[in-house]
Amino acid sequence: MAEASIHPNAIVEDGARLAAGVKIGPFCTVGREVALDEGVELVSHVAVAGATTIGARTRIFPFASIGHQPQDLKYKGEPCSLTVGADCLIREGVTMNPGTEGGGSVTTVGSGCAFLANSHVGHDCRVGNNVIFSNNVMLAGHCWVGDYAIIGGGAAVIQFARVGPHSFVGGMSGLENDLIPYGMALGNRAYLSGLNIVGLQRRGFSRSDIHDLRRAYRALFAAEGTLVERMDDVASEFAGHPIVQEIVAFIREGGKRSLCTPKNGTES
Repeated sequence: MAEASIHPNAIVEDGARLAAGVKIGPFCTVGREVALDEGVELVSHVAVAGATTIGARTRIFPFASIGHQPQDLKYKGEPCSLTVGADCLIREGVTMNPGTEGGGSVTTVGSGCAFLANSHVGHDCRVGNNVIFSNNVMLAGHCWVGDYAIIGGGAAVIQFARVGPHSFVGGMSGLENDLIPYGMALGNRAYLSGLNIVGLQRRGFSRSDIHDLRRAYRALFAAEGTLVERMDDVASEFAGHPIVQEIVAFIREGGKRSLCTPKNGTES
């Protein structure tokens, strides 16, 4: 593989680590603590700063700001970092902040993700693999987003919220509570509108798995009993169903955190 290619109008500070095949376009800036893995491309006018690592073959488009000081008024200059996985697509104007002392000092983004124009990943977030942020998505600090989650254009996720794997947040939604795995949230403030059936079908989940998820969903959000009681019943009834158990584990791990629930009934 060819050595790194740096446009003469780019600025790469001494100490930056550039792997083979890296391409840095015009008017980009790369800080001294940055590490770019094999095949990373900064198209043009990209600014990468801080202790930031970008995974192999990730492409970053103009005016993205990656790894600069976190937008947290409590930040006092302590060491912090940002790690972005391989094969990500980071489009125009995207911003990603590193961590802070109050959140473990690190922000992590998985591999195979797509961040469309002007979306934002706040400090201390944990974003999984194969996640999609549409344009103008706003992810506040300390959030957790599971694998294959999709967040629609203009949606906002409140700080510390958890977005479960394979879930979907509709465009312009305001999510202020945890969203279960495989769930779909819509509206401002967002409510649980059912399961992400289209997403499950696209990813090859079997009809049997989807049927079981629907049964478990209706039982979890039925009118009778408390959520804890219904959750225990579902855990017992679906003891041999790992997909359903994933939802149960997600709710239990949240403790007393508020959960995104249906507005009326148990739509699915």
